[in-house]
Formats: sequence, C-alpha cells, structure tokens
Amino acid sequence: MAAQRDGSFGLDDFGVDDRLRLFSYVNADNRLAYLWLLRAFESARDSYQVVLHTSEVQAALSGLADVHPECPDPATLELPRLLDALVEWGVLDRSQDGARAATLAEYRNRHSVYQFTEAGYRAHRAVESVLAAGLDDSTLSRLVFADLLADLKDLRAANENGDAENVYRKLNRLDRALADVAERAARFYHMLGDLGRTHDVRPEVFLSHKDALLAHLRDFHDELQRYTPRLREAVAEVEATGLDRMIEAAAEADERLFATHAERLADWRRRWAGLRSWLAPAGDAPSEAERLGGATMAAIGDVLALLRRVTEARRGGVSRESQLRHLAAWFTGAGSEEAAHAIFDVVFGLGAPRHVGVAYADPEAIASRLSWWEAPAVELSRSLVQSGRLPGQGNGRPARIERSDASRRALRERQVAEERRQADAAARLIAIGDVELDGAQAGALRRLLDIALSARTAGRRDTPLAAAAFGVRLTLTPTPGRFSTVVTESGRLHLDGYELSVTPAGHTVARHEVGTAAAGLVATAGDAA
Repeated sequence: MAAQRDGSFGLDDFGVDDRLRLFSYVNADNRLAYLWLLRAFESARDSYQVVLHTSEVQAALSGLADVHPECPDPATLELPRLLDALVEWGVLDRSQDGARAATLAEYRNRHSVYQFTEAGYRAHRAVESVLAAGLDDSTLSRLVFADLLADLKDLRAANENGDAENVYRKLNRLDRALADVAERAARFYHMLGDLGRTHDVRPEVFLSHKDALLAHLRDFHDELQRYTPRLREAVAEVEATGLDRMIEAAAEADERLFATHAERLADWRRRWAGLRSWLAPAGDAPSEAERLGGATMAAIGDVLALLRRVTEARRGGVSRESQLRHLAAWFTGAGSEEAAHAIFDVVFGLGAPRHVGVAYADPEAIASRLSWWEAPAVELSRSLVQSGRLPGQGNGRPARIERSDASRRALRERQVAEERRQADAAARLIAIGDVELDGAQAGALRRLLDIALSARTAGRRDTPLAAAAFGVRLTLTPTPGRFSTVVTESGRLHLDGYELSVTPAGHTVARHEVGTAAAGLVATAGDAA
C-alpha cells in the first residue's frame, strides 16, 4: 500500500467517526458471530495467512468451533453478509483475486478475498484486551525500581561516552517502564476502590486474599521508599552529563521515518520532562513517586478498614445482603396489604406529615362539608412545620433567637451605599438639558418615571404627573402633539405627549446619623406645583 502524503500510510486520514465505526460490530445484533469471525482472521494471521477467501474463513471458523464450544457453527452463519458488514465498517478490506480461480466460471465470477485493515486490526485487539482483562492484571511491580536505577546509571555512562544508540535504547526503555508503572498503579488502585465500594463483600473470598494483598502493598511501599532518593540522585547525575546532548543523541538515533528532526527533539524532551516529574521534579514539589507512596499508604488503610467491616459482619452473622433478604421474606410473608404497609412504615421510618392532621381551634366554626379548596387554612406553628414538634414539646424554655449581626450590618451597609449612589445620580439629573446621561443617571430616571407613571388616573390625560425621591422631584407636564427626548448611553428615550423637568426636593432626603436604607418615595397625581 502506497504511503500517503503525510507519511502516515492512511491511518491519520481516519476521522473520529470513521474510527468509532470500527467498533460497530460490538453493538450489532449478531455481535458474537462477528467477534468469532474476527478471531478466525486473527488465528489465520498468526499462521502467516493474511488474505482469506470465504471458504478459508469458514474452515478457520470450524477449527475454532472444535476447540471452543461457545464459537457458533459456521454452517448456521451467513458469512458473505457478515463479511460485507465488516468491510462496510472498515474492519476488513475486500479485494478480487482472479489467480485463485480454478475454472473459467470461477474466474468470470467475483472471487473476493478479505484481510484485516490496519485500523480494524487495532480495533479488534482493543476489544480483545478489554474482554481478557481481569484482576490478575491489577498488580504493582516492585522489581521495576531496581531496573530503573540500573538504566539511569547506564544512560549516564552512555551520554558521557557519546554512545547515541545506547542513549536512545535506555531512554526508550525508561519511558516504557514508567508508563507501565503508572498504568499498573492506576488499575490496581481502581480495583481497590471498586472493592471498597461494593455492597456484596464475600468474607470467604476477601479473607483468603487479604494477607497476600497487604503483603503486596507493604513490599511495594518499602521498595518505593528505598529507591526514591536513589532515583532522584541518578536523574541529577544524568542531567549533569549534558541534557541537551542526551536529547540530541536520542533524536539522532530515533528510527521513526516520518517524523522530522525537530519533532523527534520535542518528543524526547517531553518524555524526559515526564520522567523527571516522576522521579526528581524541580524545587520542593513532590514527585509522582512520592504521591504513589502516599496512595499506597492510603490503600493499606482502606484495605484494613474493609477487613474490619468484613470481620464484624462475619462475627455478627448480619450483613447488608442478609438484612435485605430477611426484609424481603417479611414482605412476602405478610398476611395482608395493611401488614405490608405497617412493615414498610416501621423499617423505613416513613409516615404522614404531622401538620396534615392538625384540626381547627374551633372545629364547629368551619362546616365539615367544605372541601380543602374552599375551607380556610389552618394556622400552624413554625416549630411543627420545620422540626415536627408541637409548641411546648421542648424543654419548656423559649427557643433562642438566632441573630446574625454581622450579616445584618453588611446588608445595611450595602443598602446605604446603593441609596447614596442613587441619590448622587438623581442629583445630577437636575441639569438634565441635552447632556447625555450615564448608566446611573438613566437608572435613577427610569425609577422616577416608573413611580410617576404608575400614579396615572384613567380618563385624566391632562393632569400633570410627579414623583419625588432621592432629593429631586420629577414632573411630567402634558403637551399634546409634542414629545421630550432624553439622550442616554444606551440610546434615546422619547416621552410622547409629556414635557420632562427635574427640580430639587430636599424633603425627600432622609437624614440619619448612621445613614438610611431607603429615602421616602412620593408619587402624586394632580397639580404638580
């Protein structure tokens, strides 16, 4: 297959939708047949047979069916239809091979052969890795730290001697080893989290493995603590031999054909930065190895807590599972529906709201024939609604009133500041004229207009309107056929049929020693004089 322009052999040409379509067979109706069909291609590939005809696929599938009872019988499958679907999803590639024809009729007919696409094979291996994953993979590797230290020492020697190929091999090996440690640790601690969150902990299973689990955690933690300072020193010794020279040597020996020299340099510099953050970060920042040690200690505590929970449940003979089973037996054995409701109320502590049963103080004052919609509401005490206690059910003393003086003072200060801002903006409205109003002035004007216009009386359009607040008085005088215009930052405000005027009104300014939360608002309809 010819390489693409970007040197990716077509793999990068796959978009996200194309890559996701590779897994369509996982959710198909006949997904098990598709899975075993791809396993047949993989078994033939292991025998160096890459391209298969339909008959050869059927033969490979028959061989799997003889070994694995769960494999479907190829005679019951429509192989051409299944193969065509896998071709459509991009998992398989179909081509014509006329050289396989034994007769002229076979040559004239379509002779299709199939093989894995590169992306399809990767998708199949990803599915197989998920299906084959188990708890055996969730282990920590404590022996890797000695290998890391030895590789760092070899890397320092190779960099000092200018051995570019050995520098590349050691760096590549260190990168893979650290990636494996991180992946193993993530799986292991995720497994411990799932174990601690489960509600069905079987004592016989957990107790049979708890000693090995605790010993595994302790050994890993001891090795991690022993090698962490030595690995930090080894990283510093490697960088002392010349970091730039080491990165340059690794990039030169890198055999990736379709990556430029600059891309290889950037990639190896990134890898070394990740390795350094794992083992010896700059400054006093904790390394990933130290974080891993803390996570290991936390995991030991979680396992011990889980062990205590399982032991107590086993000693008492009662667990969540047994409790639920007994409760289900009680419900099943209840003689009547009323008995089942009684068990439910007792077990879950549920009942009718207490305030629903409160009667009127004088029951004879309200006719019993009235429905809830028509009868007046019953007065309830706050303690009954909030806490379910009737008045006087406490210790006989009145409840202490909770006062938040700090919150009240802060609210008061915000109110005073807002009113002062409004008063200052209103004071600047007196010389309104043709001056453009800012946002604060426009807000004060709209508030005064709202007060004045809300005082209008139906049928009396010739009556002046007025409103006073914040130390000013706004007057709207009717002027039929004319309008007033006020220019603001956000546009022009037109008052059709009214003339606007703003004058001082000192009696609307509240005077207090500390301040005021609200000035008096006065709205009048009638003579504006």
